[in-house]
Amino acid sequence: MTDERPRERADAARNREAILAATAALLAEHGADALTMDRVAAAAGVGKGTIFHRFGNRAGLLHEMIAESTFALMDAVRSGPPPLGPGAPAGERLLAFFDAFLRMMTDNIEVTVAYMQGPPHPRAAEIHEFWDAHITALLREARPDLDAEVVGRLLLGTLGGEQVSRLARAGEIERLLAAVRQLVQSVLRTPVP
Repeated sequence: MTDERPRERADAARNREAILAATAALLAEHGADALTMDRVAAAAGVGKGTIFHRFGNRAGLLHEMIAESTFALMDAVRSGPPPLGPGAPAGERLLAFFDAFLRMMTDNIEVTVAYMQGPPHPRAAEIHEFWDAHITALLREARPDLDAEVVGRLLLGTLGGEQVSRLARAGEIERLLAAVRQLVQSVLRTPVP
């Protein structure tokens, strides 16, 4: 499942990049609640109609922004170098995945927050099934004694809570990364009989 796009004209590609860069800058400067299509158009130097034509609406614009990093992470999980990609032990891959997933969320926390406030991505079910299958498979391999499906969903669910956005917005990303790493490591430890 790669994000395949048809070739686009050079001016359309420039406009797309300008719109995405302007959106990211506005989100970083003003936060998710202040993002409007008028502000994006002015910052990107394009007409508002260009944004609506290209992305449909605010949700479509945010979906595009989320998709770029999401599909890149999915590709890295499928075929990237270890430990995120194949070739490393399951426990190491699981730690690398949660680290990469959390970094994807926190690298542009305002995009994440804005996305989470709106309708889900059109391919959300497919994306979530991919994460679920990946985490479950790694947990089954690393800890066959666990209910890997439920434990995996609980682990991933912790990243969708308000605590993540609050800590990331407060600049405590390293603390957050360390805590998630500790959480995953605690699940990976084999219990003492």
